[in-house]
Amino acid sequence: MKFTEMILLTNKLDEMREFYENTLELQVIRENDYEFTVQVGSTAITFQESEGDSEPFYHFAINIPQNKMKEAKAWIQSKVPLNIEGELDEVFFKSWNAHAIYFEDPSGNILEFIARHNLKNGIDHYFSSDDFLNISEIGIVVDEVIPFVRILNQMGIPNWREDSEGLTPVGDENGLFITVKRGRRWYFSNKDANFFPLVVSIEGMGTFSMKEQDGKVEIKRFSI
Repeated sequence: MKFTEMILLTNKLDEMREFYENTLELQVIRENDYEFTVQVGSTAITFQESEGDSEPFYHFAINIPQNKMKEAKAWIQSKVPLNIEGELDEVFFKSWNAHAIYFEDPSGNILEFIARHNLKNGIDHYFSSDDFLNISEIGIVVDEVIPFVRILNQMGIPNWREDSEGLTPVGDENGLFITVKRGRRWYFSNKDANFFPLVVSIEGMGTFSMKEQDGKVEIKRFSI
């Protein structure tokens, strides 16, 4: 499953543009007074100015070449502090066979670099932002995880791991909806998961819009 486009909200549009263009060294491919879009590997991500007093934040992950975590870690550490879990600034997920590090942008989004060793995508040159492969995870926050996962399953997106009411990943290693229970603390952060609207386009599957209606997260799918 490949995320081709993603739309997220921010209440710090100017700071975010500065961060993604100059700190993460990404190309701004579109912009106006209310939003901007950067290219993250094969995924275009748009940050739109939020309305009202909300302070939206999300968790998303960027796939990096599976042999470049050490270089990627040094690269991002020279720019921003890494998030800490206990005394650790890096984690190895044994069951996922992946290394990951975490940091935040000006909106408080929890970004993750993840090197998935099952994917044969190693490179033989020094790491830079040109080596971001794609956005491979986006967190979806709901009150009841399993019923929402069943909706995703019915839309043709299978579980990647077994059902869990706390966190269930849906999709595959190139694209995962990390479906989590509202109020669950995001790993490597001090933030409890909360829902904010988002739009995700998936190659060959169409566009999925997620909004909250009457306290319940609703998902709508639009054709390709």
